[in-house]
Amino acid sequence: MSESITRDDVAHVARLARLALTDDELDTFTGQLAAVLDHARDVEALDLADVAPTAHPLALGTVLRPDVVGPTLDRDEVLACAPQAEGGRFRVPAILGEAP
Repeated sequence: MSESITRDDVAHVARLARLALTDDELDTFTGQLAAVLDHARDVEALDLADVAPTAHPLALGTVLRPDVVGPTLDRDEVLACAPQAEGGRFRVPAILGEAP
């Protein structure tokens, strides 16, 4: 894209997005968007032919620990602390008008 973004371009995009922008906002956003597009042009101009695509700049190994079975809480003790329990489970209020 060789030309810079215009105030009319920003107004058009704002209309498409159903945004009501003031004249001051149009001026501000035109300058900001022009700066973003200039930066994108700078990045586009870089020679990246020998750069492998990556999702992260550092090589990461697994960050998760292995699953290990450990001690658990007793169901009856936990349910005894609950405000309401029914049938060996927590009872919670119905949501969105759903009947039990």
